[in-house]
Amino acid sequence: MQVLISILKLVGGLAFFLYGMDVMSGGLSKVAGGSLERSLKKMTSNRFKGMIVGGVITIAIQSSSAMTVMLVGLVNSGIMSLGQTIGVIMGSNIGTTLTPWILSLSGVEGDGWIALLKPENFSLAFALLGILMIMMSKKRKRQDMGKILVGFAVLMYGMKLMGESVENLDRDALANIMGTFASNPVLGVVVGAVITGIIQSSAASVGMLQTLAMGGGISYRAAIPIIMGQNIGTCVTALISSIGVSKNAKKVSVVHITFNLIGTVACLILFYVADAIFNFAFVDTDIDAFGISVVHTIFNVSTTAMLCPFVKQLEAFANFVVRPAKKKEQYAFLDERLLAQPAMAVNEAANMTHKMARLAQDTISGAIKLCGNYSEKEAEAILKMETELDDYEDKLGTFLVQLSGRSLTDVDGRRVSTMLHTIGDLERLGDHAVNLVHSAEEIHTKKITFSEHAQAEITNLSKALIEILSLTIDSFEAGDIVAAHEVEPLEQVIDSLIAASKTSHIERLQAGRCTIQTGFVLSDILNNYSRVSDHCSNIAVALIETTQGSFETHEYLNEVKTGSSQSFQERYQHYLEKYPFPAR
Repeated sequence: MQVLISILKLVGGLAFFLYGMDVMSGGLSKVAGGSLERSLKKMTSNRFKGMIVGGVITIAIQSSSAMTVMLVGLVNSGIMSLGQTIGVIMGSNIGTTLTPWILSLSGVEGDGWIALLKPENFSLAFALLGILMIMMSKKRKRQDMGKILVGFAVLMYGMKLMGESVENLDRDALANIMGTFASNPVLGVVVGAVITGIIQSSAASVGMLQTLAMGGGISYRAAIPIIMGQNIGTCVTALISSIGVSKNAKKVSVVHITFNLIGTVACLILFYVADAIFNFAFVDTDIDAFGISVVHTIFNVSTTAMLCPFVKQLEAFANFVVRPAKKKEQYAFLDERLLAQPAMAVNEAANMTHKMARLAQDTISGAIKLCGNYSEKEAEAILKMETELDDYEDKLGTFLVQLSGRSLTDVDGRRVSTMLHTIGDLERLGDHAVNLVHSAEEIHTKKITFSEHAQAEITNLSKALIEILSLTIDSFEAGDIVAAHEVEPLEQVIDSLIAASKTSHIERLQAGRCTIQTGFVLSDILNNYSRVSDHCSNIAVALIETTQGSFETHEYLNEVKTGSSQSFQERYQHYLEKYPFPAR
């Protein structure tokens, strides 16, 4: 019965450890926000910057496995190249050494203030503070910080349970098992790799080894190969994540595995050769939690230092193992693996939405130019861009809905809301571009010419439409609320110009200066111009309202249109003077 209780404590402690690690890493990545993603892409221009970023991000998210999965997703989406990831992987292996050092404090002996250095003691205060922050604070960031503290406390409680579970172990049996590992280091490497692969956390497997070591009976000679094997086992998560990705993304896992395998083989050979020559006295003494941290750190730092000069060779080997596809591979639009890090996923979704916005702007601008100078080649290009916009809306919409179901910070939640409200309007801009292409084609094939006044009205309106498009897309991309407030006054001016143009057309028609056929085409152009400016207004309003924490579109529009906003009236007058209706 005692053995069964010990097993339950060990399994339960491991469960608490893994759950605490997950909660803590989730909170850390939220607090860090999009800075992780920005740093990852900006500071990977060389291997040394990549190593620093990899180490820092791994410390922040407390998982080298999650770091590698993230890299697989980024390469699969075409956001990063294979070469950029290698330095990050190396730095990630160094970053993962922090957790064992924290866990090694559990072995600190002493009373009074020294006892407070033990994580299981000060983590109790963390738990209380974390719970208070979660329950009493209304700010999401403070709640996330509270989750970090609670996650750490749960992690340390799991560590304590695992420690209690091994107190009643048969030390003679443990010594015999470890003696086998000491005499057969390959078996030790395999066991370390398998255990880590099963629980998919090197931090947890190192923590388990530290717990076993606290009771004595584990020598350095037995522990060293196990520690090295644990680094190989952590590759399993990346290997699983590479299933179903592009060949280029699979190479990330190849580099990760190759890096750890070469490091393990080289370090084992160097260690045993050196031991044979110098006959190290410490190798047959008992290792403790502190010693495990030292060995773990020396191994990871040494492996990185040894392989750092061979980044190009690692990349070449990955290219050799994973042969390039016969036909050019398509990148994943936004890899779902990025959802594991919501802050990064929000940033990448925003980048894609900005690309969609620029594409929509180019589509409308091209269609406007086509109305005055038709080209079949340009018309086909615009139709192709409209199809791309449809694809953007479909894939972005799916990704954003999945992302909105994740736990997001208030800021990221508002960004996702803005994007969800915007992508439909961006897609509709493409539809109106197609309508303008059809109008341009009709003008060209039927050789329709507008009167001088009608042409002046269209030219004036086109300039205003180009400006409102630029204002809208620029403000959306930059998240500039001040610039977004410029859109609605200009939209009202465009509406008034369109209404005046329609009235002017009727007068020309009655005077016999315009034909019915010309009127149909002009009406189509004006209607599409009106709808384009309306969608620009929708995008700007979505940005303004969601940034302010609400989405009361009608309330905002009623405020500006009823004249209660002085700044709106001033801007409206400015654009009215900038785009006066052409004199007849």
